Amino acid sequence: MEFKDYYEIMGVGRDAGQDEIKRAYRRLARKYHPDVSKEADAEARFKEVGEAYEVLKDPEKRAAYDQLGANWQQGQDFRPPPDWQTDFDFGGGEFTGADAEQFSDFFESLFGGGFRRARPRGEFHAPGEDNYIRVMIDLEDAYTGATRQLRLQQQEIGPDGRPRSRDRTLNVRIPKGVRQGQQIRLAGQGSPGHGRGKAGDLFLEVEFRPHAFYHVEGKDVFLDLPVAPWEAALGATVKAPTPTGPVDLKIPANTAAGRKLRLKGRGIPAASAGDLYVVVQVVLPPAEDDDARQAYRDFQNAVPFNPRQKLGV
Repeated sequence: MEFKDYYEIMGVGRDAGQDEIKRAYRRLARKYHPDVSKEADAEARFKEVGEAYEVLKDPEKRAAYDQLGANWQQGQDFRPPPDWQTDFDFGGGEFTGADAEQFSDFFESLFGGGFRRARPRGEFHAPGEDNYIRVMIDLEDAYTGATRQLRLQQQEIGPDGRPRSRDRTLNVRIPKGVRQGQQIRLAGQGSPGHGRGKAGDLFLEVEFRPHAFYHVEGKDVFLDLPVAPWEAALGATVKAPTPTGPVDLKIPANTAAGRKLRLKGRGIPAASAGDLYVVVQVVLPPAEDDDARQAYRDFQNAVPFNPRQKLGV
């Protein structure tokens, strides 16, 4: 009999996790279901995928199958190792996978005939696919929470067995404290299942719109704050914007350009909130008229200063 490489059939690696295997099965079951597929070998491929999934989704059967090793090739002549049925007792199980009337001889030689089970033709139950979409929010929404209306177009199988599109509208609550790249799971809001199969889940990946003032790193928020030379040199209290409103910020005397002033706990809210870092940017007044140019000359004479002294020039 021919060896069946269940990992190759499913299109996954031998180290694939259960979530990856489940997604691969959903995709392939929809692709090759005989009622909807136009592939010439759809029925055979559908049964093959169902058999592979029956093994790889079950930790015990998968572990036993993996003991055969990775040296076998799809289609090679195969005989079960001696005492296989003695080492692994799989008889009497019930098939719960795709709509296949029976498994291959290869499957039954490994796991016994107890998994054979016929179903009425046309009865098909499979879970729906998970859907993933990106949702754009403002940074301020992460501080307060928000509601977004999403318009979705999903594929489903109609009463006539043909694929069709369906428009949906969802009102989604964006929770306070959500972070860039975080996924929000909406259980049962993905693609509908087949028959009595459960609907998949909808995953929203959060992305912040570019902001004129701030940029975000994890839970921390950064603000470039312009200050005048005398504010940086002498120290001052200035107004600084934050996502929750302006604050009075103390600039210490002799603050150099690029210095970070930390506002603890004013970053993205969380059980352990992030921080807001104000990065000081010293801005020079333009010398656009005679008075301004004279003021710079007076300052030059009053405060001898060579910013390149450390470079030896």
